[in-house]
Amino acid sequence: MGTIIGVDIGTSVTKAVAFDEEGGARAAAVRRSHVAMLSGGRVEQDLDDVVAGVGEVVREVAGAIGGMPDAVALTGQGDGLWLRDERGRPVRPAISWMDARAAELVTRWLADGTVGAAYAHTGSGMFPGCHGPLLHWLQEHEPEALDRAAVAGYCVDAVAQHLTGRVCLDASDATLPFLDPRTRRYAPEALAACGVEGRAELLPAPAAPGTVLGLDGRGAGLLGLPEGLPVVAGPYDLPACAIGSGVREVGDGVLILGTTLASQVLTDRVDLDPAAEPAGMWLCTPDPCRWLRAMPAMVGTAALEWVLALVGATTADVDALLTESPPGARGARALPFLSEAGERAPFVEPSARGRLDGLSLATGRADAVRAVCEAIGYAARHCLDTAGLSGTLALCGGGTRSVMWARLMADVLGRPVRIPSEEQVGALGVVTVARASLDPGYRATQGRHRVVEPRADLRALYEDGYARYRAELTTARAGWGGRAR
Repeated sequence: MGTIIGVDIGTSVTKAVAFDEEGGARAAAVRRSHVAMLSGGRVEQDLDDVVAGVGEVVREVAGAIGGMPDAVALTGQGDGLWLRDERGRPVRPAISWMDARAAELVTRWLADGTVGAAYAHTGSGMFPGCHGPLLHWLQEHEPEALDRAAVAGYCVDAVAQHLTGRVCLDASDATLPFLDPRTRRYAPEALAACGVEGRAELLPAPAAPGTVLGLDGRGAGLLGLPEGLPVVAGPYDLPACAIGSGVREVGDGVLILGTTLASQVLTDRVDLDPAAEPAGMWLCTPDPCRWLRAMPAMVGTAALEWVLALVGATTADVDALLTESPPGARGARALPFLSEAGERAPFVEPSARGRLDGLSLATGRADAVRAVCEAIGYAARHCLDTAGLSGTLALCGGGTRSVMWARLMADVLGRPVRIPSEEQVGALGVVTVARASLDPGYRATQGRHRVVEPRADLRALYEDGYARYRAELTTARAGWGGRAR
């Protein structure tokens, strides 16, 4: 099995990378996708626009390698709600995982025990942009859309259906919020808790690990590749990044420093503790005996971009600004909860909001930027602690392009971070899954990486900073109406 093109369908950007048998990138292409930011916290995407972007990047990469790839592998954003009819056509615009229209509903469900009732059977929390509240919201406000739909799916399976004519839902995508990860079947108790058991027929059964599809005539025309070419759909971007960044041993983890701040730890057991905070999820992986305990916080680099815009800077200025401000940011502190939909990990609170304080006349713009970056590090540590990290930690995502931020993350986390040499680890991860699906004898290696060590002289500073962050978060949660733990 030679070259495989991996496609990572992000929220705002779609990327394609052709990888050779050794995992080396031969060619890459990127296209931006349109994200409609509407009133009332609504966030939607056009499936046709997303599919067109996939076609463009695959054609560009296939042309660059000067030959036919052996397969195409798809990964991408998870959650949200991508409703289609029996032909795979959208019955309404796709609702993004960032959508906040169901925020008040989730707040009610947290208060009345609905989220906890579902969590007891699935180990997955809920947030406004996931299937449970979105299906319930549509049932109340747009029942005709559900009536026209044949599939309530996700981004990756929606694109795969357009390319192959088949509905193929990876178990990782199906995890939140209805799947029992131990059986890979939907828990009827979770559907009933959300009041959508009458729409269960819209949920496709998860495909078996190793499922391989083939391009149909429409997909072949879109990609400019032969009909019948193998296509592997999934896992979605979180587990794909874990696989691509070399997470192989139980206890090892990965932190994705991207638009979201996603923490994952590999485990060999699922612990559905009904007394635990109902947040995060147990993601199924291609190995039925392994799961990823995931804590995907809502805001990562998006919080950095916000503060950069606030102080009139750009991402090109990050390293210089972090160098200018000393560790501790001259007393400036932040809470990085800037999503309109609130927070989903390691706690769920739709009304969570960010803040920047500890300011004085001595505070400069570099201090504001460092304070937000340190707060993101504290949020990541909170997520990783909750997920049970006990082994090595990989760090990937767009935030690793900043040498200073990667160093800051190692310092704040108080542990070494392993940064893969290949930046597009999501695409590499799904290509790795595709190779194993097409060749059962294939065994992936960890890949090249560099290690950033934490600085011992900063340990006490950041231990104190983390304790202060947790205390201020507890106080803030009481004000938001959440359950502080």
